[in-house]
Amino acid sequence: MNSNFGILQRDFKLKTPDRKKGSHPKVDFSRRKLPIGLGFALVNLGLLISPSIISNPVQAAEQIYVSFGPIEVSLPIAALEVYAKEGRIEPALAAYTGYLTPEQLEQLKQVLVARVDITPVAIAQFLYSPPGEIILRRVGQIIETKARQPGFYAIRAALIKAAADPEGLTLLNVLREFPTYGIRINSSRGFEVIDELSNLIQQTGGAIATVEQQAITEASAQPPTNFSQLLDLRQSGSVSYSKESFTLNDLRRNRTFPVDLYLPNLQPGELAPVIVISHGLGSDRQTFGYLANHLASYGFAVAVPEHPGSNAEQVQALIDGFVSEVASPQELIDRPLDIKFLLDELKRSYGGRLNLQRVGVLGQSFGGYTALALSGAEINFEQLQQDCGPENNSLNLSLLLQCRAEELLPARYDLQDERVTAAIAINPVGSTTFGELQFSQINIPLMLVAGSNDTVAPALPEQIQPFTWLTTPNKYLVLLEDATHFSALAASTGSVPVPPQVIGPAPEVAQEYMKALSVAFFQTYIAGKSDFQVYLSASYAQYISQSIIPLNLIQTLTPNQLTGVTAAEASQQPSSLRP
Repeated sequence: MNSNFGILQRDFKLKTPDRKKGSHPKVDFSRRKLPIGLGFALVNLGLLISPSIISNPVQAAEQIYVSFGPIEVSLPIAALEVYAKEGRIEPALAAYTGYLTPEQLEQLKQVLVARVDITPVAIAQFLYSPPGEIILRRVGQIIETKARQPGFYAIRAALIKAAADPEGLTLLNVLREFPTYGIRINSSRGFEVIDELSNLIQQTGGAIATVEQQAITEASAQPPTNFSQLLDLRQSGSVSYSKESFTLNDLRRNRTFPVDLYLPNLQPGELAPVIVISHGLGSDRQTFGYLANHLASYGFAVAVPEHPGSNAEQVQALIDGFVSEVASPQELIDRPLDIKFLLDELKRSYGGRLNLQRVGVLGQSFGGYTALALSGAEINFEQLQQDCGPENNSLNLSLLLQCRAEELLPARYDLQDERVTAAIAINPVGSTTFGELQFSQINIPLMLVAGSNDTVAPALPEQIQPFTWLTTPNKYLVLLEDATHFSALAASTGSVPVPPQVIGPAPEVAQEYMKALSVAFFQTYIAGKSDFQVYLSASYAQYISQSIIPLNLIQTLTPNQLTGVTAAEASQQPSSLRP
């Protein structure tokens, strides 16, 4: 998943605790990064379908109505427009602005006029797709027409027309283009969503604090190591290498895809260990080119295929109206099969130079799913049926992708590859596609990497909790605090640009972490060099951690530890909000 999963966020800052060895960090979880609207958040999701532009003139909204039990208040949209464009607070708005700080007022202005660069065709393609309609139904429960009808059609019309406005798609334009006289906010459902978000934030914050404390505990229990005297794995290795590019054609599946292969220059007769990198949805081979170069400099042969049904080119074709969706459910099958076919072809063409008996796989997001499937996790249709029903209102946006697997014929797909003997999954999705049962079936060394500010594949349901399901003895959970879904990705000329505020702080720091940890992991479990295992420790993560993106690495976390966090957070809620 790359830029098509860009999320507009409102900045709720996390207070970073002062860390003292052996002390539990105290974190204010009341303010975190939240999407300013599920509708806008999913505009860039990219799971789009055919366009339909509404052109008939309709009445524009003039008032916003909010009901609190028997009390109803209203706000003229014109007053918001005057404030957004002129900074002047009219009497109709003054009654509400008194509750806001100057900083919040300025933020309100920015939110009203912040422009999303998206065409009417692209927004329409998304809003007429099955995932788009799911989001519209959920948002339509909160944003209704004046007559208290669900806002499904009105929101869709407003978003498409606002995207066609010369000023572009802004929240203010969406309000102005709402095709009924009034916009009614269903406060009861809105408060339910706020409660759900609050609970999710509290639970995620508690889980992050638990990971932090576990990292402190593990680091204190490890023998002291002077890492400054050891090889700095963030720096390039000493092995020279060359890069080759070629195209593979799987005739059986009628699937053609390009591959970049980084080949180290080794001694005659020496076989290079092999790593395969699988990119995310809407991404391409360039986004992990930095990591391929780095691994090659340590003697690994690195193959980076581009999955044709879910790459950046597919997203652009979708935006241009040439294809109907960004990724069909079949991609859940084809991606792992791409890797298996690639390994077969590498054996045929480079068998005398590569060791294909022990292969490492690294993937990000949808590529993380791919890595997990190759590692032995099978699609869990019972879990999908349980999690993807019409009553599902989960705020986990990655389920929009995962639940597409329900459209596949229920069967046992042979996606595991026995040649894959170690894997790294960065921001993976799979909590529903695989569930606890299938995560527990993975028996190879596995590293899960999470970003605490990932709103696409949220850390708690998609990485932290699944880590507790793993039974493989060699498992690692890496947590990059304040990192997003895009922090580990390098810039690519082929992908849709991602705004800096969506990428998050200092992606170069996150990429340095990935360089060091991937070398240590694959040297240990693919190249068989046990002296690199010292780097796979909480103490090494502390050593290279930088304050802008604090790094934690743990090897143990139990379900009871997370259950205890959830119970503690729930006990702090008012009794009226407890289950």
